[in-house]
Amino acid sequence: MKRYQIYDHLTRLLLKVMEEHPQNAVDVIEDMSRDVKHGLFEDKQNTLRDLPQTTAAELLAEQQRLLFSRPEEADQEEELVETPLPNVNEIGFYMEQAGVGLGREEMQRIFLALKQLVESQALQRCRLWGKILGRESNYIVAEAEYREGDEEEEPSTEEAAETEEREAEAQENEMDPLPQSTYKALPVVPKEAIGTGANKFVYYVCKEPGLPWVKLPSVSPAQITVARQIRKFFTGRLDFPIVSYPPFPGNEANYLRAQIARISAGTQVSPQGFFLAGEEEGDEDDEAPQNSYEVNPDFEGVPVAEMAESLSTWVHHVQHILQQGRCTWVNLTVKPGEDSNEEGEAEEKEEEPDEPEPEVGPPLLTPLSQDADLFNIPPWSSEMSSTLTSQHAVAVLRSNLWPGAYAYACGKKFENIYIGWGLKYAGEGYSPLVPPPPQEEYPSGPEITEDLDPSLEEEQALKEALEEQQAAQEEMEDTDKEEEEEDDD
Repeated sequence: MKRYQIYDHLTRLLLKVMEEHPQNAVDVIEDMSRDVKHGLFEDKQNTLRDLPQTTAAELLAEQQRLLFSRPEEADQEEELVETPLPNVNEIGFYMEQAGVGLGREEMQRIFLALKQLVESQALQRCRLWGKILGRESNYIVAEAEYREGDEEEEPSTEEAAETEEREAEAQENEMDPLPQSTYKALPVVPKEAIGTGANKFVYYVCKEPGLPWVKLPSVSPAQITVARQIRKFFTGRLDFPIVSYPPFPGNEANYLRAQIARISAGTQVSPQGFFLAGEEEGDEDDEAPQNSYEVNPDFEGVPVAEMAESLSTWVHHVQHILQQGRCTWVNLTVKPGEDSNEEGEAEEKEEEPDEPEPEVGPPLLTPLSQDADLFNIPPWSSEMSSTLTSQHAVAVLRSNLWPGAYAYACGKKFENIYIGWGLKYAGEGYSPLVPPPPQEEYPSGPEITEDLDPSLEEEQALKEALEEQQAAQEEMEDTDKEEEEEDDD
């Protein structure tokens, strides 16, 4: 038995030498013999298998499995109730005809994720806004309407910081008064109220269908103004800091919300006649811009061929964002606490400079044919999805200023979607904003300029002049004393 084991070992060893063909077989024969023995023992010892590691795809699939499960308490009667969600499958079908979309499987998962969001947040209306791509992960964006009670928000960090600074300055001035600075900071443009302007809708984002939805904060005019001056790719992390010049007041969640507001204001379009300008209560001024709209019940649709040929058949149904960062202009020279009675008294005390002219943007439901070109490129491109079967085609609209923004229209149906990097077209090359020049030094004058040291001759001449002046003054004093003594006598 022992001879047989040695024979088997030598057989395996010679086979290993013939397979590997080592150059110095005599020198390494012992090492190869040890490896052959060790290999026999390893086969007997490795009886247990390692547990397979769970991949990220499997974890995501486990979370998305919950989207396809129906709760036991749900009744069939709930299906007959009107849902706040549009028919995402139908929208995906038309988008596929237009050559745009996310695929049928992903659209179905997104539809179930939107359904989960509506049930958890009890939203009145919700739709798929689009998908913004990022370097690490993407954002699926859902647009919803504000519900009653969502108007209350915590004060912004900027306002809280300003309040703390004022309180600290007040305490310091009470203890040790400091010289007051004459610098006056520029007034802060107030944020638009919830449910109006750029904050008309609320937006939720998630990285993948099935993952938790995160509500984005409301946007401020300062964030929109700075977002227009910078270009940053998204990372996929909402808490990621934005390092840029000019400094952005917030993190990636705020920057994402600002870009969504800009994209919506520039690319949300609808067929002409689908919406009618609404009349707001309390607006007696006929010149005031219309900020609301309502669905036209008598809309019969526009022919697809006509919509594909002419941009005048499309209109903007989202308010334009002004240079101030708001949809409605606000006069910063008038303080919010001032009353009409106090205005007359203020005019009598001090004449204020001329008030700035109100900035007025294009009215609501303005045709796309009035949009201005940028970099000698038309802002929109329109076409039909198919020229072979035009009776079943849809009109497709593509934005050239915001690559990734699309719209389609077919009869009485239309929809907008954005799938892109969230950046505006910047022409041939992007030139970042140049920092301002450094502050100049204070002007040099005789009051603050240091004189040169006098020479020895100048010091002696000055000394002699001072002695003569002093001697003359003493003589005058002696003369005055003598005259007073003579008067006394």
